[in-house]
Amino acid sequence: MVIKYMLNPSITDPSIKQKGEAKMRRVPIKVEMTTEPLAKPDWIRIKLPRNSAVVTSLKETLRENRLVTVCEEASCPNLPECFSHGTATFMIMGDKCTRRCTFCDVGHGRPDPLDPEEPANLARTIAAMQLRYVVITSVDRDDLRDGGAGHFVACHEAIRASCPNIKIESLVPDFRGRMEVALNELSKAPPDVFNHNIETVSRLYKQVRPGSDYAFSLELLKQFKARFPQILTKSGIMLGLGEELPEVESVLADLRQHDVNMVTIGQYLQPSRYHSPVMRYVPPAEFKQLAQLAKQLGFTHVASGPLVRSSYHADLQAKGVDVGE
Repeated sequence: MVIKYMLNPSITDPSIKQKGEAKMRRVPIKVEMTTEPLAKPDWIRIKLPRNSAVVTSLKETLRENRLVTVCEEASCPNLPECFSHGTATFMIMGDKCTRRCTFCDVGHGRPDPLDPEEPANLARTIAAMQLRYVVITSVDRDDLRDGGAGHFVACHEAIRASCPNIKIESLVPDFRGRMEVALNELSKAPPDVFNHNIETVSRLYKQVRPGSDYAFSLELLKQFKARFPQILTKSGIMLGLGEELPEVESVLADLRQHDVNMVTIGQYLQPSRYHSPVMRYVPPAEFKQLAQLAKQLGFTHVASGPLVRSSYHADLQAKGVDVGE
């Protein structure tokens, strides 16, 4: 056992980012290593970039400015397409999350101190990329009194100072136990779209989102909308984790009852054999049916398809353009 710890310092050193097996080692409900994953159907298609030079250049710009993207950290299947078009979803406050969600490939560990230069670096990069719409997300920062809401505000202010006409969508963590403090901070400079993903059905939360709470996430969305009724609220759910169709329909109904305007519905893809397995690949026809249901429930913007992600073509989603399959 001593040799094992010596060979795996991330087990004993919380400052080291844990991925894969190391991250999943201490989740409440043990995830069995996948030995025979489901074969991917032909509708799971990942677009390859047409211009690899653009992808390389964007990655170099990100590294020069010490910026992180959730596209890279979460192994998003749309990364080649988005990067080749010069777009990315920026992830602030580091690359180590305080949670151990079993669907997510972002590393776990003790976060580093906040970088006071990050808002300025982020604003400068966005201005150089000439973006008109930007998505900002973050790791969970349960170590911070406000959950990182103040740092979101600093980024919003820096970006708007540099790009006055830009639209900002913030995909925030749940701020569990810090909602009032976080919302007070965000009121100083709220985003144009407030996004918080519900991710899965209530029954699967302990297995898929340990440390999170279904009802709390819904309440965060509702409380933000109550404070800022003119700002669009948004959430997303993944399919293929073992949920049943009636449960998905209930989630959509719950989101509408909590005044959420926009919803994304996509296929869960297993980041590694140590993460929660894909239980089912949902066919495109089912995504279309769920999109129709979501519109009937009153969502103003719906994106539903196998490769849809919360921030995939987010600028088009905000305009109500169909980005599903």
